[in-house]
Amino acid sequence: QVLLVESGGGLVQAGGTLRLACAASRILIGYGDMGWYRQPAGNQRELVAGITSGGTLNYADSVKGRFTISRDNAKNTVYLQMNSLKPEDTGVYYCNWRTSLSNYWGQGTQVTVSS
Repeated sequence: QVLLVESGGGLVQAGGTLRLACAASRILIGYGDMGWYRQPAGNQRELVAGITSGGTLNYADSVKGRFTISRDNAKNTVYLQMNSLKPEDTGVYYCNWRTSLSNYWGQGTQVTVSS
């Protein structure tokens, strides 16, 4: 069974940093597209950052210049470095791996940014 496990969430003050990690098992992350999504309470899940199998990066406008997605194929892990955090970055962060035939989600990790 494919498993995506997020870690690194927590409570941080505005302006602080967090680094999320998503460790994958039973898949090779480099063969699919990976994304970090977040879901604020009472709102829909939205894409924050993504990296394609070819290495193309994309970011939501709200996080450009502050967040960085990266991938370590040797560790089969994708990361999200979050700097200059704002209260509006608060939410549950999920990682996602997908190909044309598969679509998997992690269980999520809570990020709370206090003002």
